[in-house]
Amino acid sequence: MENHIKMIGIIGGTGSLGSGLAQRWLVAGHTIFVGSRTREKACTVVDEIRAKSGITNITGVTNIEAATRGEIIVLTVPFGAHQTTLEEIYEHVQGKIVLDTTVPLKPPRVARVSLPERGSAAAMTQDYLGEHVSVVSALHTVSAAHLINLDHKLNGHVLICGNRKASRQIIADLIEDLGLKGWHAGSIENSAASEALTSTMIFINKFYQFKGAGIQIISEEY
Repeated sequence: MENHIKMIGIIGGTGSLGSGLAQRWLVAGHTIFVGSRTREKACTVVDEIRAKSGITNITGVTNIEAATRGEIIVLTVPFGAHQTTLEEIYEHVQGKIVLDTTVPLKPPRVARVSLPERGSAAAMTQDYLGEHVSVVSALHTVSAAHLINLDHKLNGHVLICGNRKASRQIIADLIEDLGLKGWHAGSIENSAASEALTSTMIFINKFYQFKGAGIQIISEEY
């Protein structure tokens, strides 16, 4: 288990998704760096997480510090901040795995799929950061509200896309630590399908008045 323990830098980690991931990975034994544009905001969130979990192996830092100190970098920023954030962390993530959770939503019509010309946000990330960064895309169908509630037992599945199988597996292990099941879903180009599912889940939640619809992969035998 010791070889599995990671130092995880969460970029934009003060939002619901980022802080939810931070809490669950902290409980699983990982070292967490919660990044924000301002250290003060990150420290405020970290203080809350420490008080809630009783675990202190978590630090509030700037986004650049999180990108520098983490060995696995998790991008949890809105699409509107996606490109500027990549520019900010570019030199600090070379040689690392970057887990991109970004969804290209266009408010106010977030229940409609709106993918970028490149095909997906994750493909844009891989293109920009270059071949020395292994970009993995995941967590587009997981409710942030469920993540942040440690009393809620997660039971959903997650599609994991990326060009390197070994990197996808590392992220699959981290997703298992969240209490979820990760599935290898092919190259970074396939992230288009996963990112599109976010808008689909938003529509389903609204239409059926669910509190956090997710997905599960099944295999039927004939």
